[in-house]
Amino acid sequence: MQQLLQSLADGRVFLESIPVPAVASHAVLIRTNRSLISAGTERMLLEFGRANLISKVRQQPERVRQVLNKMRTDGVAATLEAVRGKLEQPIPLGYCNVGRVVECGGAVTEFASGDRVISNGSHAEFVAVGRNLCARVPDSVSDEEAAFVPLAAIALQGMRLAALQIGESVCVIGLGLVGLIAVQLLKASGCRVLGIDLDPAKLELARQFGAEVVQVGAGDVLKAAEEFSGGRGIDAVLIAAATDSNEPIRQAAQMCRQRGRVVLIGVTGLELDRNDFYKKEISFQVSCSYGPGRYDEDYEGRGNDYPFGLVRWTEQRNFEAVLTLLDRRAIELTSLISHRFAFSEAGLAYDLLADRSRASLGILLEYGGTAEAPLVRSLPLAAASPSLSPQKAAVGFIGAGNYAGRVLIPAFKESGARLIAIASANGVNSVRHGRDQGFEFATTEVDSVLNGAQINLVVIATRHSSHAQLVERALSAGKHVFVEKPLALSAAEADGIERAYRKANQVEPRLLMVGFNRRFAPLAVTMKSLLDKSHGAKSFVVTVNAGAMPSGHWTLEAEGGGRIIGEACHFIDFLRFLSGHPITDITALSTARGGEAMSDPSVSINLKFSDGSMGLINYITSGHASFPKERIEVFAAGAVLQLDNFRQLRGFGWPGFRSQRLWRQDKGQRACAAALVRAIEAGTAAPIPIDELLEVSRATIAASEAARH
Repeated sequence: MQQLLQSLADGRVFLESIPVPAVASHAVLIRTNRSLISAGTERMLLEFGRANLISKVRQQPERVRQVLNKMRTDGVAATLEAVRGKLEQPIPLGYCNVGRVVECGGAVTEFASGDRVISNGSHAEFVAVGRNLCARVPDSVSDEEAAFVPLAAIALQGMRLAALQIGESVCVIGLGLVGLIAVQLLKASGCRVLGIDLDPAKLELARQFGAEVVQVGAGDVLKAAEEFSGGRGIDAVLIAAATDSNEPIRQAAQMCRQRGRVVLIGVTGLELDRNDFYKKEISFQVSCSYGPGRYDEDYEGRGNDYPFGLVRWTEQRNFEAVLTLLDRRAIELTSLISHRFAFSEAGLAYDLLADRSRASLGILLEYGGTAEAPLVRSLPLAAASPSLSPQKAAVGFIGAGNYAGRVLIPAFKESGARLIAIASANGVNSVRHGRDQGFEFATTEVDSVLNGAQINLVVIATRHSSHAQLVERALSAGKHVFVEKPLALSAAEADGIERAYRKANQVEPRLLMVGFNRRFAPLAVTMKSLLDKSHGAKSFVVTVNAGAMPSGHWTLEAEGGGRIIGEACHFIDFLRFLSGHPITDITALSTARGGEAMSDPSVSINLKFSDGSMGLINYITSGHASFPKERIEVFAAGAVLQLDNFRQLRGFGWPGFRSQRLWRQDKGQRACAAALVRAIEAGTAAPIPIDELLEVSRATIAASEAARH
């Protein structure tokens, strides 16, 4: 299938052949009939992508601070590599899609194959969309009308926040697609409407929809608003403009009546004059897209709806409300269409959009294809390599996110492994990384990797909650396995993996490896060699300046298992490696107080080892990004070793050692992958013994449980 993508590095818009996306249990697969280009949002993305680096920097000052902090802690090379990876990652365009359902996830009961639906799916021949982001289209509503529904829901949500009543006077500033739709919705709700814009053509459309209008620059906007409101002031202002200027906010406040309401739907400058709002007690609110549920992973990704009685208007219910208005002919949207393009000519549509000298409004993309066209979920990328020795590591990747693409895939490629298959749910990343790194095919089907006859090593780089199941399936399929940490989220999962591993190795030796890369870092190897010469118990102190995760981030939810299991496991393993002895006891304390809901607390983990050594891991979420992220200190036999951020190792009173420094940070990812590949091809033992992997996994789970209690 074809999907429209944009490069943020240079703004280039292009069609890419990718596999048809996989369908999660709470999602539906839709074959697209029409999609609408959102002129405001997508033009903004185009202009950002085509801007030079200096302009991009000026537009995102907060990102610049993050980059500078990372440079100070991780070094210039590692930071530039991370930034380059972000900019080179193409993004899907579009969020106004109408088509027919061709496949439903196992948990979806409200839709069926053949249903015509609207969704916030992107510009692509097929889209997989969560069930709460779809709505069934009435027979009387055309595809062209339905394509406007997500934009109309944005306007409708802004109106709901303004809490409008019949007969109120409302000003709409900015008469693009959203603004013009808002005019119609407001008129249908019994409001009087004043429209403001620069463009005479848009003003004329607003007039046809029943609004009084005033052109910016050709008339006194504030005077027109005063006359429109009979000298009382406007009841509410909806700002649907897209501009860097603060003028729309200033004008909105000045035209409002006492205790008027201002709702920002578009994008404007936000330097507010306190007096404008203070004297009249004006309320100001920013509207979030289609309504409640937007950006809530539980609602959008997992398909869990809000209770109808408590949240009357969700984004899906706003979609449905707009469709009802279209069905009853209360609003008319086809007059907003200015251009139609075949999807294969989407590049021409975006050239038109980018050219501000050419008038355009609603730009529709029309899709061909037949309902009988097959769903192609695997795509060849390169000619298959000639048959190699069965001992050669032949890799299939499951998961193609940022870390996999930037770190893991290059590490396995550098190790000399043969790269065969790469799978991702949406297909975009599997094609991108697959083509860049030389994989033979990309897919959205996990089974194509697990059952691939030529694949003998499966690399799992998906979200944490899927690790244990995929490890068991890969082992049962007779594959060697590398799983990015964590190995398991519960003791039951660890037990299941152990059983699968023992059973698989009764048939043929199979290796299991977890991505505990820090023990393979060059400075860690030096540290270990020095410690092996020191006798007696040691004291380890690890300080991790992890930083806080935003509320609702997947690592804090069931998919991630929490930050101890998901991230602190690295440091439990690292101390297990440095000590060289089994963990005998583990306790943990967190900054969350009893009965307090705190999803991302700082945690202190205490470890005891069988040789009497002890370790303290302070995993801190309340620090500052300018401070180095990781420091490991070892106190032993009257001397100290200090490892800073895997860039510098220093010895204090350590016989024969003072300091070692790297020109760039190296956390051992490449050495970790190479060690596994060498073991597979040489037929030797795994780089980390299975008993040690299971020990660390169970200790991490115990630490997580201890911190909660």
